[in-house]
Amino acid sequence: MNRKTDFLIIGSGAAGLSFALKVADYGKVLLVTKSDISKTNTEKAQGGIASVTYDPDTFEKHIRDTMICGSQECDEKAVRQVVYGAPAQIKELIHWGVQFDKSGGRYDLAREGGHSEHRILHYKDCTGSEIERALVEKVKQHPNIEILEHHFAVDILTQHHKGELVKKSTPHIECYGAYILNLKTQQVFTALAKITVLATGGVGNVYHTTTNPSVATGDGIAMVHRAKGVVENMEFIQFHPTSLYNPGERPSFLITEAMRGFGAVLRTQDRKEFMHKYHPMGSLAPRDVVARSIDYELKTRGEDFVYLDVTHKDPKEIVSHFPNIYEKCLSIDIDITKDMIPVVPAAHYCCGGVKVDLNSQTSIDRLYAIGETSSTGLHGANRLASNSLIEAVVYADHAARHACERLDSLTYEEGIPEWDIKGTSHPEELVLITQSYREMQQIMSNYVGIVRSNLRLERAFRRLEIIYQETEELYKSSTLSQDLCELRNMIAVGYLIIKQAKELKQSIGLHYTLDYPSLSPTPLPKEF
Repeated sequence: MNRKTDFLIIGSGAAGLSFALKVADYGKVLLVTKSDISKTNTEKAQGGIASVTYDPDTFEKHIRDTMICGSQECDEKAVRQVVYGAPAQIKELIHWGVQFDKSGGRYDLAREGGHSEHRILHYKDCTGSEIERALVEKVKQHPNIEILEHHFAVDILTQHHKGELVKKSTPHIECYGAYILNLKTQQVFTALAKITVLATGGVGNVYHTTTNPSVATGDGIAMVHRAKGVVENMEFIQFHPTSLYNPGERPSFLITEAMRGFGAVLRTQDRKEFMHKYHPMGSLAPRDVVARSIDYELKTRGEDFVYLDVTHKDPKEIVSHFPNIYEKCLSIDIDITKDMIPVVPAAHYCCGGVKVDLNSQTSIDRLYAIGETSSTGLHGANRLASNSLIEAVVYADHAARHACERLDSLTYEEGIPEWDIKGTSHPEELVLITQSYREMQQIMSNYVGIVRSNLRLERAFRRLEIIYQETEELYKSSTLSQDLCELRNMIAVGYLIIKQAKELKQSIGLHYTLDYPSLSPTPLPKEF
């Protein structure tokens, strides 16, 4: 069965939803999401969205902070595009119904790690949820947008599916849509599109400990990799320094960086501050420095967590600013107005992804990537806090403008075969999938985490290769399932992280290796 649409959008976070709203007046939109529409990384974002709003902040200050945090590895054109484009997109979010906290008639701007000024717009400590709520409401009201929840994009369609040999060196790879799996009927249909947009979010579930929801399995990145598109900077995986230490809970509950901007201080279990040893900004240092410093303290002290202490601040202000964190911690008998919060780093954000230009075009024609799936160049070697949501909506805007200009010149590609299920059967031993899933996460967590080495990366590569071969054999002989497809995608993402980490022969930003520690801005002892 074939379906045709002008715009096929895969993913329903801030990037995908805002793109849908911007193009829906120009053509039919089919928005595909593998879970409920609101179950996204956007919905889990706590801290806020960065934009220059009031004096004394300036665009140049925001640009400088972004470049410094990214270890000067950022694409300055991308940085300027996002920073200068931010205020207009904030106004549009507000027009769509997003609410941001105010104080005295002005927006209550927070400050987070790496920022030199207060520039984070927020809604309490659940900004992402508020943005997602407003965008979902607007999308559901638009007559040109059809939403397919619980539908999984298996692969994007290219010349390969017409029987042509496609390599990375193929000069003009094109995207014609995607194969879509209905997770309720287990049937696969072909979605043909003039324009296809990947907005599938991050990769956090490649690791055992992550703040990401279970849907963050790197699907878009893996699809582009299989289609021979360009994926870059996957070695730069950001670990958020402060997730709630609560063994057995997955995903890990995020303790927003805004709490450190509010004045919270990191302490070891003997209640001593320690971040001043590693960076002049102390607990408000960039995330790569803070996560690496915590990791070092834990390993050298043989402890499982450090404390985040906000007890010295006014209790009413704490509860007012962080109501969800207060309630969550209270549910496990931690009163954050009186008790310090046990925290530990957790995989949080992928700074690399599908390489795109300033219009979010990938190396594959007619295919765009936006949000965390993409690598725009904004983040460089380490993302500045709260730059992700603004990147998503700014690049969605540029992608929408570019795609709409091209729409009338594009046609649907005929001759794409229907999905072939011949020779496949339901896997009898589902334990094979779940066990490989756990092994993959342990490999990535143990060998490709905050601190790496050539030996660790080589061992991870060899271990993952075995799981890859086993999974491909199972995939070829089995009917499709979400678990199997996600496992296959995460293995591909893990491979890319390891491969690109092995190729980078220096420590920079989020990639810290014991074999090349001298070039790191915050070197750690050799024995670490």
